[in-house]
Amino acid sequence: MPPLLMCLFYLSEMSVKNAQPNFSPSQVSEIMKRLYNLTASGIRPLPSYDDQNLYVAPTEGGEYVLKIMNSEDSKNPTIIELQTHAMSFLYQNGLPAQTAVPTTSGQLMSLEEIDCGYGCQKYLVRLLTYLSGVTISKVPFTPKLLYETGRTAARMDEVLQKMVHPHLSILERENFIWSLSNVCLLEEYMSVLDGDPLQEVVKSVIDQYKNSVIPRRSNFRKCINHGDFNDLNILVQPDDNHGYKISGILDFADMNIGYYINELAITIMYMMIEHPDPIAVGGPVLAGWESVFPLNKDEKDCLYVLVLSRFCQSLVMARYSVMLHPENEEYLMTTSRKGVKILQKVWELGKENVEKFWFDHAAQLGV
Repeated sequence: MPPLLMCLFYLSEMSVKNAQPNFSPSQVSEIMKRLYNLTASGIRPLPSYDDQNLYVAPTEGGEYVLKIMNSEDSKNPTIIELQTHAMSFLYQNGLPAQTAVPTTSGQLMSLEEIDCGYGCQKYLVRLLTYLSGVTISKVPFTPKLLYETGRTAARMDEVLQKMVHPHLSILERENFIWSLSNVCLLEEYMSVLDGDPLQEVVKSVIDQYKNSVIPRRSNFRKCINHGDFNDLNILVQPDDNHGYKISGILDFADMNIGYYINELAITIMYMMIEHPDPIAVGGPVLAGWESVFPLNKDEKDCLYVLVLSRFCQSLVMARYSVMLHPENEEYLMTTSRKGVKILQKVWELGKENVEKFWFDHAAQLGV
């Protein structure tokens, strides 16, 4: 392991090890009563990577999600407030995002100092509206649903680009490892793939990113990206035609100022993970996207490499996270296990073949 990565390993281990909250049911009940004057009768855990998410059904009625931020992210209340504002702005513009419920004193979040097993630490707490549905990963990926997914992603970015907020500049996030504008940062983590044939593929993708994406980036249209429009952050529910419709957009923690084409690439990549024929995903998602926001020539020419780049980000950072937290390997490697085979297949097929399939299929769907 190179010195920089060794340093990152120990710094991350020290700062993140006890950052995830673990509030007890009694602590949750006390917070619900004190902050929201609600009596928590039904409480159950919801999935989360490094926060604590809880479904809460008060006796007074309604359904909510109590979101308790980890102690590290809780040190940056401005970006959490901005994410909360973005969710509300999307909801006001007709997109199915959660909104924050004010406390009895009118605040959308509260910084709570509580000992949940690691000594007293400060955690930002928000009560969010509960969105019904199941994650899109649990239903069949029909072309119609994939089209709707692409269309929703484009609508989301168009709305976010109109958002006004005094602190938008903090979304620049120049060193944010998950931004598709920062793919070259992966080079600092490559040692996690030492001895794995996948390392050469990842290095080649990064080289293509440097040679084909970066020189064209000045012609990409900028916007605010959700940044993680994946199969676990999209909720669906049955529609009136024996199919499914999108009923929820979750998790705005990766929001960053990027490019429209980045969001499309991220969406295609994560839909490929859940599809039995991953290459078939690109056409319908692309068609849905372009029904709202047609791509220009340079954006089209970089789509293939950007999709591969997102696979590389996911695979490399999953390996790195498992190194830090081996106890979470099953959760952390969910995308990675499927993604390795798909990345290798898409890489072997090559840019020309994959793009032709995607764009020809999209054209057949009406673009």
